[in-house]
Amino acid sequence: MDFSQFNGPEQAHMTKVIEKKQMQDFMRLYSGLVERCFTACAQDFTSKALTTNETACVQNCTDKFLKHSERVGARFAEHNAEQMQGKQ
Repeated sequence: MDFSQFNGPEQAHMTKVIEKKQMQDFMRLYSGLVERCFTACAQDFTSKALTTNETACVQNCTDKFLKHSERVGARFAEHNAEQMQGKQ
């Protein structure tokens, strides 16, 4: 983002606001991943250790989530690049 129209303190404030928003988005994403994988994978509550099946499930769940996020990010970048080219 271009903050050149703002003075120094305003730029610092905008940077802090954006960083806070990014952290909130990351925490929401992380919490969603934890909830989704826990709900899908946690089956046996008789032990505090994960079973072999639960461990494999959590690994698959997180792998799929990360691959999905990576793909969505790539598509977003492509779309954004197309939008920027259209403006020129």
